[in-house]
Amino acid sequence: MNAPAPQFHRIERIRRESKRRRVTVQRAFLVTPKMRRIEFTSPELADFASPSPDDHVKVFVPDPAAPQGVSMRDYTPRAFDGARSTLAIDFALHEAGPATAWAQNARPGDPLEIGGPRGSQVVADDFDHYLLMGDETALPAIGRRVEGLRPGVPVTTIVVVDDAGEIQTIEARADWRPVWITRSGQSRDDAALLREALDAWAAPKGDGYVWIAAEAQIARALKLHMLEERRHPPAWLKAAGYWVRGKAGESEKLG
Repeated sequence: MNAPAPQFHRIERIRRESKRRRVTVQRAFLVTPKMRRIEFTSPELADFASPSPDDHVKVFVPDPAAPQGVSMRDYTPRAFDGARSTLAIDFALHEAGPATAWAQNARPGDPLEIGGPRGSQVVADDFDHYLLMGDETALPAIGRRVEGLRPGVPVTTIVVVDDAGEIQTIEARADWRPVWITRSGQSRDDAALLREALDAWAAPKGDGYVWIAAEAQIARALKLHMLEERRHPPAWLKAAGYWVRGKAGESEKLG
């Protein structure tokens, strides 16, 4: 009997029951001047699972202006240690809002409720190369994916941040090729800056996986460029609008 043929470039979607958990701040510190990492701990994290770098959890933060006094926001689990039952989430300290206000003031011992992740999209690490693009809201997912890739595989990241102080250090076994774009001193917007960097990128030979996350319109435009002009296979591309201009707390799934 012949063995089944191996499945290459498999992308597995995992669904699970949504569960709310009560966690406690263990420590908080600045990764950069405008990115604060908060580490949580809780016995309720014993069955927490986050197999994909771009998973999302719902964060329930106090908000006096909300109907029930609480607002929900989506955040990426930056790191999870099951043995220690600790979860790290990075909060970008840019726009004012209930989640940013909570993160700026969080101290050890402060409680918080989180929900999910409800689902994951797990991408096999057998592509010949990777391209990861976005703004600072994409950095937690980008950093986590870069850290998890196999040794030596080429991965290019193109990220726009406010200034040089927001450039992050990421530990990588992969052949990581970072492209950092700073807004400071620029007259062009994120869309133009990211597109210029993308135009300068030459795809390595072989099969590549592309991941994009930024403001919704920008992410959509970059996705269309990759599909229509670069002829990138749709199945090997994921784009998401991590935020929507003028609409606090909203995001868009772009496929």
